[in-house]
Amino acid sequence: MKRFVPIAVLILAAAGAVGAGERPASEPYVPGFGEFMSATQVRHAKLWFAGDARNWELAAFELDEIKEGLEDATRLHPTHEGIPVAEMIKANLDAPLSALAKAIEAKDENGFTRAFDVLTAACNSCHTAAAHAFIKIKRPTTPPVSNQVFAPTGK
Repeated sequence: MKRFVPIAVLILAAAGAVGAGERPASEPYVPGFGEFMSATQVRHAKLWFAGDARNWELAAFELDEIKEGLEDATRLHPTHEGIPVAEMIKANLDAPLSALAKAIEAKDENGFTRAFDVLTAACNSCHTAAAHAFIKIKRPTTPPVSNQVFAPTGK
């Protein structure tokens, strides 16, 4: 046991040194643009299932999370691989996001479905314009998480 402790300490110290060498502690972590897009894709799916279940409170929450994520993405990554993503997101997504907010606020089932589909099409048009047409988003068919209830509380 006495031999094990010094070896364990050295291993832990080396692991800490390797981890610390990746990014100075003074630099905050900044998610890459892809992380923002992946999170948006999950939120997009959760938004669909919340709206489909007529859980307007959850739908409004997910929509706000999408907006916040996109705001952070455009602030931190106004261009990505030479593509003006901040401009493209604003031009393509502001109107669909606003229409979705109005449908959710009105608890308009048909309006929600239409606005969701318009948002999805806008996402795909952005991907196409950014030479990423191979990333095609659609209405989800299976919830992205199995540990969340999408039905409104009390149902």
